[in-house]
Amino acid sequence: MKAALIADGGLAASDPDNFFRSPEFLEAEGTTHTIAVDDALHLPVIVRPIEDGGADGISPYGYPGAAEQPAAPVDPNEVDWSETGLVSVFVRNRIGEGAPFAGGTVRNHVHVADGESGIRKRLREQIRRNERRGWEISVSAGPDARAAARAAFERAYGETMARAAAAERYLYPSAYFETLLRAPRSWLVVASRGGEGLAGAIAVASDGYLHYYLGGTADAALDDSPMKNVFAEMIGLGTELGLPVSLGGGLRPGDSLDEFKRGFAGGSAPFMTHELVCDAAAYEALAASASPAPEGFFPAYRS
Repeated sequence: MKAALIADGGLAASDPDNFFRSPEFLEAEGTTHTIAVDDALHLPVIVRPIEDGGADGISPYGYPGAAEQPAAPVDPNEVDWSETGLVSVFVRNRIGEGAPFAGGTVRNHVHVADGESGIRKRLREQIRRNERRGWEISVSAGPDARAAARAAFERAYGETMARAAAAERYLYPSAYFETLLRAPRSWLVVASRGGEGLAGAIAVASDGYLHYYLGGTADAALDDSPMKNVFAEMIGLGTELGLPVSLGGGLRPGDSLDEFKRGFAGGSAPFMTHELVCDAAAYEALAASASPAPEGFFPAYRS
């Protein structure tokens, strides 16, 4: 099997019906190419230059996987990667589906809510308490989201990232959110009190799930934690759409974020990645000249 690299912004792998391969998402993420492996699969990727020479590829954020799920996983060792000119590719797979490639690594298990029955009693009580305190939830399809709702979400998200001292990768400009919310399979969920939006989330539908993609809470609303109400509303939206809701996981298994999401979920699904070495000699040379990588970090030369 031969792999080819197509400079098309990932459009050969695009699919408007699934957010994580929609043209809007691929544009927002800065996807540059499609990797085509014969007629078996097409992968949207961001090609990045390597400081010491060459280039590698990485899937856009989230759970894009490949445009097709082959009848049997492709063995990456049987693929001729030479025409791509890439040293390595890091592939993010879809949630809970068969993998496009053999092997791979289970990175995490995301929490999945299929209806409201999985919400813990304590959380239900806190959600009702917030409703009595005047918290209201609005849901709008992404393309219909008003500028005021987008601005409230951006503020809440930005203040959340500041509290977390988040990496630059997660500090998005307004244009990023505007582009995401043009996708037809996106929704903006905002929690307001006294007419002021103070928490919110972007929910997206892709590959059989409604996914919690990004969200946050403004500093002024932390005492009430209205994201509980936002999560409950997303689960209700999933029920309306006939989709289970993928809430994601924590930064690490068992941390406070992980436990928070577990309180809404009745199950889980694996998230798998594939670490593909396309040019073994170049990879080994680059890794040898780099600082030692933490266990499981890929590619090692970017540690």
